[in-house]
Amino acid sequence: MSLRETVARNLRRLRQEKSVSQEELAHRAQVNRNYVGMLEREEYSASVDMLEKLAGALDVDPMEFFRADT
Repeated sequence: MSLRETVARNLRRLRQEKSVSQEELAHRAQVNRNYVGMLEREEYSASVDMLEKLAGALDVDPMEFFRADT
């Protein structure tokens, strides 16, 4: 599995575990809702800065995006 796929799957998993919609996550992270969907569909890869913003919005450690055992 590619790192992009790992990040995308973990982003979706973490968002769903927190019962947060893509729109709400985007609002919390101050990004476009479409961008969150594109990250989850692996259309884009997130920068380190973006992962930090998303982690903050989800209240998780940014390293959670890189967990390979999910």
